Amino acid sequence: MEGLSERQYAARVGLSRGAIQKAKAAGRLVLHADGSIDADASDARRAETTDPSKNRKPPKPKRKPVPEAAVSAVGDTLKEQGLAAPATGGGTTFLQAKTANEVLKAQERRIRLQKLKGELIDRARALALVFRLARQERDVWVNWPARVAALMAADLSASCSEALGQEIVVEPAAMQKALETHVRSQLDDLAEIQPDLR
Repeated sequence: MEGLSERQYAARVGLSRGAIQKAKAAGRLVLHADGSIDADASDARRAETTDPSKNRKPPKPKRKPVPEAAVSAVGDTLKEQGLAAPATGGGTTFLQAKTANEVLKAQERRIRLQKLKGELIDRARALALVFRLARQERDVWVNWPARVAALMAADLSASCSEALGQEIVVEPAAMQKALETHVRSQLDDLAEIQPDLR
């Protein structure tokens, strides 16, 4: 019967070749006539002669705790794509995390490509532009009563005088006040929807 070499036996028992050579020199291994190692007999002899307190157990792999935010981000990404998300508190499998990572990479590449093609605009710039346009429109509406009140009062006076057969005078100041009240109420309604426009 043929035995194992030092290298083969070291791989079998999970020790270094140097440790096997020391055990061989100390007579803690059983050898065949050709110098090869009798694995089963050597295992038994090593178990008898080895001090149990000096037995090394392989260290458990250290795992870093995964932040809950990362796990929920993986779940959110998978849900957005219609894939099965991990159960709450059940942990995320490597495959789920890898899938979520690949989905995010694809989304990032798509966004980058859309920017290069000019299909996307900068959000902050767009918000600033819309805000500026809304302010300008609001200012135009606020100033509108002062510009048209006199014209409307004169027009209204003329049309009322013709209809009733008597002269009626509508004061431009009263017309402006009525128009401003109307415009302000409309702007207040708009401000409830978009508070930044005040």
